[in-house]
This record gives sequence, structure tokens and C-alpha cells, in this order.
Amino acid sequence: MATSVAKKASNLFVWIILGLLFVALAGFGIGSFTGGASRIGSVGEIEITVSDYQRALDEELRAQIAERRAPVSFAELQAQGIDQAVLQALVARAALTNEAQTIGLSVGDAEVARQITRIEAFQGLDGSFDREAYEFTLRQNGLTPAQYEQDIRRRTANSLLQVAVLGGLQADPTIAETLVAFQGETRDFTILTVTEADLAPEGLAAPSEADLESYYSENPQRFTRSEARRVTYAWVTPTMLMDDLTIDEEALRALYEQRASLYRQPERRLLERLVFIDTDMAQAAFDAIAAGETDFDTLVADRGLTLEDVDLGEVARGNLMPEAAEAIFSDTESEIIGPLPSDLGPALFRVNAVLDASEISFEEAQEELRAELAAEAARRAIDDLRDPIDDLLAGGATLEEIAAETEMRLGAMDYTPISEDGIAAYDAFREAVTAAREGDFPELLALSDGGLFALRLDEVVPPALPPLDEITDEVAQAWRATALREALAGFGQTLVAELATGASLEELGATMTEEQIRRQDFIPDAPPTLVAQVFRLEAIGDVVLVPGAEQALIARLDAINPPARDDPTVQILTQIISQSVAQSMAMDIFEAYGQAMQADVGIRLDQSMINAVHTQFP
Repeated sequence: MATSVAKKASNLFVWIILGLLFVALAGFGIGSFTGGASRIGSVGEIEITVSDYQRALDEELRAQIAERRAPVSFAELQAQGIDQAVLQALVARAALTNEAQTIGLSVGDAEVARQITRIEAFQGLDGSFDREAYEFTLRQNGLTPAQYEQDIRRRTANSLLQVAVLGGLQADPTIAETLVAFQGETRDFTILTVTEADLAPEGLAAPSEADLESYYSENPQRFTRSEARRVTYAWVTPTMLMDDLTIDEEALRALYEQRASLYRQPERRLLERLVFIDTDMAQAAFDAIAAGETDFDTLVADRGLTLEDVDLGEVARGNLMPEAAEAIFSDTESEIIGPLPSDLGPALFRVNAVLDASEISFEEAQEELRAELAAEAARRAIDDLRDPIDDLLAGGATLEEIAAETEMRLGAMDYTPISEDGIAAYDAFREAVTAAREGDFPELLALSDGGLFALRLDEVVPPALPPLDEITDEVAQAWRATALREALAGFGQTLVAELATGASLEELGATMTEEQIRRQDFIPDAPPTLVAQVFRLEAIGDVVLVPGAEQALIARLDAINPPARDDPTVQILTQIISQSVAQSMAMDIFEAYGQAMQADVGIRLDQSMINAVHTQFP
């Protein structure tokens, strides 16, 4: 099933960069190139130019927009500290370049040419290097061949330096083994459940009047009402107006056609993709899967990846290279298909599901489309109300008068920080109530869904403890919950005492056994601390009482099971932890190395030039 694959830009050094550069550069600004006369700073003898910084920021901005699928402003990047991360990445890269230059580490023209000629963007229709395409692509990115080739040379030297620093780094296997032993350990235990039915034939007795008075007096904080802000408000939202609006069917059909790509889905596949350096490696992996020597999940884990890293989601024909699309969409039986070309190199694809083409008719989508157009029309109608309502408020009209003369509706409430019903669900209203002062004139404000509101603070009601006779049922419920928890725990302690005198858990009632429970497992309908409490037990036969609101559990430790080394899940966990430990060590070592390099040669940054670059972004 092997297929021929167009050569990609990836090569040994680029894969090394992809595997290791994250420890110092964190993925920011790696694609920038040197060039330009002005500079924002330098590390040793290596300048960080204005164009370096501009390009790195622009790349990060575009990456954020692609990830969020929404516009992103430069101010948002700054608020998240991303501009600082980009700058630090450029400084780290310059430090590497300076060190490589200092020790005389470089690569020859032949290696630079080899890397450039293998980049698909620089190839002609016959797959050979096209000089015109090369120069045109560089011009489109504001670069010259000399700048680009110098950057390739520096990148490769940097990667060689990184390999020299981190090469041969291995974590002590004892660390991973200890973590796996802790994380992979499971326990077996038996549970006896104590409920209200075990307390007495009639269960928990009803509280007396004295019980309620005592509980009310001892727990006033449970029943004290928070400070409330008594407000009157008038509001209107699109939902209030939608039902009264008529939507033309022609407009509905036009919107349906605009959304054709949503309502008419082509045939798709749920795919995962694992990319290899070359076709031979991909074919060897495919043959190993076919021979039963490994599987796709193991190959992913061996590369230090997760299934999320290789997941492509829903993919249509047009999302794949033609050769790959033809092979994948013509084969409805195979799970693993490849090697096939991809935009990152030769790859194996795993097909997790076949999604047939589908179409939602206009009649089926009509209600959804009508609701959308009605909401838009309602928002426009509300926008038209804004000026007339503002005029009424400016003229001294009360909220009651405005509600009588416009589509706004009148309401009132005692607002507290936990209020969330109706208009109190809107953040804008909550903020306005909190900021309001008695005597303020109502102001017309916007809601997040396009609605409008205005409010008046009538009174601040101080915290108060209602009389017992007004909240008797509430006090009775609270008393019962507390009394039941205490009674269950007390009866449970009695049973634990019996166990200490020789009784067995099974003799005390019906039990349930849990086996192979891990530390992170959750047992339905049990107190959330049960598993953690069991893992605190040290010896077989030890018991623990775990109180709960409606039941108490007595758990007896039956077995402590070390992780099975031959279990595929444990093996994968061992690999992941080993790789994580090694990566963490590499990160720490390389960070220390980078800081030493920067401290040795010095960093100089021109904040005025940095600020000037920032002003160029919207």
C-alpha cells in the first residue's frame, strides 16, 4: 500500500529543531529571519533587528488568529505577555547564534543548498529546484537569498549546538520507576454502607421545637440574609421582540444558500496522522503494524506524542493532498493507510470513522434560520429604540413611564451577589447594580445579547437574620442534614469499634467490593474523598470511616497491587513519564546554559525601538 511521496523540507536537522527547540524558544518567533538596518538590541555580537521582531510578532499574531478563529488585537497579546515571550525567544536564539559563532560552529554551502532545494515551495512542476520560484517566494516575504541562506546556516549551527549540549542526556530510570509505581498502583477494598435505615426502625427522629430554636441560635450565619440592593429596572431584549416579527421567506432561503457549506456536508473521514522523516521509515512502521509487531497507538507514544497531537478531526477530500485523498476515500475497509504524502511529509493515516455526505433541507433548517434572522431584526429594532429612550430619560421620565410608553418591560428585585435569575444573569446588569447609588438618575445601558436596560436603586437593605417563624422549614432542613451526618458518623464509629474486637465487615451488613482502583478513580455515589482515604491506609485489613451527607462508608483495604510491568497501559505510562522527566531535565539544563551564555556576553535592548515596533500593530 506504499505510495511515492514528494520530498518535504523536513530533514534530520529540522527534526532535531522540532524536537528540541521548545526547551528554550517555546515556539515563539522561530520562523523569523535576519534583515533590516535598525535593531532593537543585541546579544554579544549578534544583533536582533527591527524586522526580526516585527516578523516574529506578526507570525504570532497570525497564529493566534488562526487558533482562535477570531480577530486578535496586539493589545490582547500584550495583556497575555506574548510580546515578552516573543522577545525572550529572539534573545535566546541570538545567544545560541553568538555562542555557535564564538566557537566557530557552522555548516558549509553544500548543506545549506541541500536543505533549500528540498523545500517544496521552491520546486517546479517536475519536482526540481526552481530558482525563480525561490527568489519570488523570498521577495513575497521581504527577504533576499543572502538573508535567507544566512538564516539557514545559523539555524543549522544552532541545532548542532543544542545537540552537543543535550546529546546523550538520560534521566535516572529510578525516577520514572518510582513515579510509575506511585501512579500505577491500584488497590482492592471492601465497602460497608451505613444509611439512615440502619440507625433505627423509624430512622432519624423529627426535630422538636427546642431543637430548631437551639440550632437557629447556634448557627445564625447560615440563615442571615446578605445585604440586598432593592432596584427597579426597565429592560428589553431581542427575545422579547422576536415572536412579534415577521420574516420574509425569500430572506430565509437566501441565508440558507449562504450557509450551504454547513447544511450540505461532503463525505468525510475522522483521521489521525503520524508523520515520518522519510517514506522508508513510514513503510517500515506500516509493515510492523501489518505483522502485528506494534500498533498505531504505540508508534504515537514512542514518538513522545499523544493522540491529540496526531488527531486531524473531520477531513474532507479537499483537505488532503490529491494522492492521499484518493487512497483514503477509495478505501472503506482499512484502518491504517499509507505511507501517503502530507503537507508535513510521508505519513500513516488511521481512519477512525467514515462520515457519509449529508444534507439538511431548507424545510429542516427553516426554524433555525428564522430564529437567527428574527434575532437580528429584533436587535435592529432595539437599536432604533435607543435614541427615543435616551430622550425620555433626559427629559426626566421615570422607569415606570418609559415602560408604559415603549417596548421596555418593568421589573423589580432585591439583588444580592448570588442573584442569577432573569436580568441578574447579565454581567452588565450585575455591574450596574453594584455601582449604583441612591439618588442616581437612570442611565440606558446595553446587555450582551443586544438588549437595553436602565435601573434605579431604591434602597440598600442591610444584612438581617429573619425571625425563626419565617424560615422554620429552612431551619428544619438544615438541622436534619446536620443531625443525619452526625448520626451516620456516630453509628459508623460504633461499627468500627466492633471490627476492632474481632467482628468482620461482612458480619455487620451487606458489602461491596471494588478492585483495581487507581488513585485518580472516582466511585459513583460515594463521598469524593473515599479513594484518597483508602490510599492513605498502610496495611492490609486497615479500615477507614468516610462520613457523607446521606451515608457513611466503612472501607477495608484488601490488597495493594503494584503496576504490572507487562501491561501495555503501564508500559505507555512508563514511556510518557520517562520522556517527561528527560524533557524536564533538558529544559532546565538548556535554560541554565542559555542564561549563562547571555550573562557571559551581555544583553542590550533598546526599549524605545521596541515601543516603536509595537505602535505599528493595530
